[in-house]
Amino acid sequence: GDGDPAFPRDHAHDGHNGMSMRDYYAGKAMAAILSTLHQGIRPCDIGLMAKDAFAVADAMLKARAA
Repeated sequence: GDGDPAFPRDHAHDGHNGMSMRDYYAGKAMAAILSTLHQGIRPCDIGLMAKDAFAVADAMLKARAA
């Protein structure tokens, strides 16, 4: 699930077990979305770009569960 840690570590006892898979996937998607800025494509809304990144992450999690 999206609560699974992307990089699990054995410090779960302190409540910090790394970022979630959803956050990891969204970060990767955001990097790809931002890379379009260097290709002359200019997204106008950073909030929309962030929503798109999480939409990609959610699709990846759904595919992962299938």
